[in-house]
Amino acid sequence: MNKEIRNLEPKELWNKFADLNAVPRPSKKEERVIEFMMNFGKQLGLETIKDEVGNVIIKKAATSGMEDRKTIVMQSHLDMVHQKNNDTDFDFDTQGIEMYVDGDWVRAKGTTLGADNGLGVATIMAILESTTIPHPALEALFTIDEETGMTGAMGLKGGVLDGQILLNLDTEEDDEIDIGCAGGIDVTATAEYDEEAAPEGSVGYTITVKGLVGGHSGMDIHKGLGNANKIMNRLLFDGFDTFGLQIAEIKGGSLRNAIPRESVAKVIIAQVYDEAFVFDMQQIVEEIKTEFKTTEPDLEVVFEKIEDTPKKVMPYMAQFFFVRAMYTAHNGVYRMSADFDNLVETSNNIAKVEVGAGKLAVKCLTRSSVETSKLDLATSLRAAFELMGCEVEFSGSYPGWTPNANSEILDVLTDIYEKQNGSKPDVVACHAGLECGILGTNYPDMDMISFGPTIKGAHSPVERASISSAQKYWKFVLEILKNIPKK
Repeated sequence: MNKEIRNLEPKELWNKFADLNAVPRPSKKEERVIEFMMNFGKQLGLETIKDEVGNVIIKKAATSGMEDRKTIVMQSHLDMVHQKNNDTDFDFDTQGIEMYVDGDWVRAKGTTLGADNGLGVATIMAILESTTIPHPALEALFTIDEETGMTGAMGLKGGVLDGQILLNLDTEEDDEIDIGCAGGIDVTATAEYDEEAAPEGSVGYTITVKGLVGGHSGMDIHKGLGNANKIMNRLLFDGFDTFGLQIAEIKGGSLRNAIPRESVAKVIIAQVYDEAFVFDMQQIVEEIKTEFKTTEPDLEVVFEKIEDTPKKVMPYMAQFFFVRAMYTAHNGVYRMSADFDNLVETSNNIAKVEVGAGKLAVKCLTRSSVETSKLDLATSLRAAFELMGCEVEFSGSYPGWTPNANSEILDVLTDIYEKQNGSKPDVVACHAGLECGILGTNYPDMDMISFGPTIKGAHSPVERASISSAQKYWKFVLEILKNIPKK
């Protein structure tokens, strides 16, 4: 299957992507890909370093005639978001990604593709391996754990790198050049409750919300997509208020940086309400489908009666406060930027909800390009969940990347782009969390820029990479390397 990928142009890029995607590399489990990258650098005879947190740095001298140019850092992250469809049998811990070509797109079979940020990693590998591509002195920085905490970028110490310019290859539209990004913070609400016995004469149902598009909780947050956790809560709220529904269990969403596509709840109701409950719920489902008919055409909500009715449920008052806190908690865009057109400034993703066995947890990722606004929204969430008795923890906070409109490397990239494509690129700040802001804390004088090939549907099983865009991007990269400013 991956032989088809290796025949794509440019072969040096797609071959390296196929090599990389054969190595399991989910976030927090990067041991094998770190070893793979260490072996890659050593086999090339290049100086290869693993720092104390697991980042890999490979250094390559300038090619002949390029010694007078500034040293560059080319940076991408090794980990990938591991998402799959429920009906896909796949183990991210042991299997390589199964890829195929679909017209102009490279896709994966029922899983995330790993083009985010695997195409960036593959680009750097191809340049490290090449004996014909001209480039200045190069430091390849492969960070770990970008997708679930950016701990690799946070752990990189000052003084390890000598480069004066950083090329981050983690942008997902080939006509964009990023000069800024949002910071983020994890908000986690937890509580315990004493389960109570389900009343006699109860019937059980499994409610499943599925078929949502999902996507990147930064880049896609403005698209009006459905959040499975919020949709589920609407159903539970109405069922509770109208029929005394009680929750036995909820499992919704997975990763903080992925808009949740699915949620499953096990509930009980009094048998006397059985027919009325199903009828009422179907009416609400139709209303929700109408609301989301444009953005979520495949939304499904399935009600299935459980033969083995749950024996333990959440007590009345705990549930009363929980469904109201979930309704109160903000999800989606909170504020648009006043400084950049069409840029989300602040947002929240209610990413994961787990309820059952006397415990509940709600996990969010709050993003903003303005630090005070990020903390304002996080505090709003904290207040909503503290009112129901939760403990709320802030963790994993990372800074945004402040745009530098006077960047020297920005001038180089915009000039090359216009010459190659006959139009100007979009110079933007993005709502995703790039590592540039974090790396800049220890390397404040480094001139940073971010760009990349077109990738759609990142962080979801519909992730796909454009073949024609990869060709355009590769040509762009090679010309950039030739035109790095002199020291």
